Amino acid sequence: MYLDGLDALDQAILRLLIENARLSYSEIGERVGISRVAVKARVSALEQKGVIEEYTTVINPQKISGAISCYFEIEAEPSSLSAVIERLAENETVTQIYRVTGDCRLHVHAVAAGHEEMERFIQEEIDALPGVTRVSSGVILSRIKDVKGLRL
Repeated sequence: MYLDGLDALDQAILRLLIENARLSYSEIGERVGISRVAVKARVSALEQKGVIEEYTTVINPQKISGAISCYFEIEAEPSSLSAVIERLAENETVTQIYRVTGDCRLHVHAVAAGHEEMERFIQEEIDALPGVTRVSSGVILSRIKDVKGLRL
C-alpha cells in the first residue's frame, strides 16, 4: 500500500532492510536475485530520493539503569510556537517533537538520566518556554510497542 510508487524490486529491498538494516548488499542481492552492485545502486537511489532517511541504532532507555522517559503535551500561543519548537529541538533531553491536532499543538518526548535531571529539565526548559498556555506530562512506565518509521 505505502510502496505503490516503487517497483517490486525496490519494495523487496526495502522489506529486507526494514527487517535487518545490517544486511550486506551481497546478502540482499542473493535474496532478491540481482548483483551486489545493482543493490547498491538501488539503495543509493532510494537514499537520494529521501525514501530511506537514515540507518540508526535504537536504544531502549528503560533498559539503562535510572533512565526516565516522559511525554509532554504542550499548548502554545500561535505567535510563540516557532520559538518553542526551536528551543525544544536544541535540547539534548528531547528525543522527539510532533506537531499534532487536538487539545494541544505539540507532543514531545524526553529522556533523562534520572529523576533529578528530568525535574531540572522541566523547571529550566519546559516551565520557561515562551507563550506556553498549558502543559501536561506523563512518565512512561514501559514500552509496549514502538514502531520507528514505516512498517510494511
